[in-house]
Amino acid sequence: MNRFLGHVTNRIDAKGRVSVPAHFRSIIQTAGHAELYALRSLHLPALDVGGPELLTRFDKQLESEDPFAETADDMSFYLHADGGFLKLDADGRITVTDFIREHTGISADVTFAGANTHFQMWHPDRFEAHRTRVRERLAEKRRQENPSIPVGSS
Repeated sequence: MNRFLGHVTNRIDAKGRVSVPAHFRSIIQTAGHAELYALRSLHLPALDVGGPELLTRFDKQLESEDPFAETADDMSFYLHADGGFLKLDADGRITVTDFIREHTGISADVTFAGANTHFQMWHPDRFEAHRTRVRERLAEKRRQENPSIPVGSS
């Protein structure tokens, strides 16, 4: 399976490194990536992380913008000045830099969460809070669309 699925929380070691979950590493290694592109999420306290194709996908969107429009400048700044590359070491670890810590609040542990074509890095408490909110929103939407479904049923 070549999708980033599930979530795993790993501890940051004394040297500031954290192991990328084995399943995620397998996808990365199969694709032949030694570096990962990381971008601070605009709306979440998380980092979006994927192979170079993640940056390529965003760059293609940028190319469709009017190059003289402020939106194009903003997108370029966001993608290139507020993003960066993370290097995987031989043991599948990445260094948890200030770039990561400042945006996510990560300190001792990192929750890696699958997001299909990429994954996210979260502070564990923020991940759990977000997961609870998402589930509540989806349950409420389901109740609104199907009023006959009893509360708490799946």
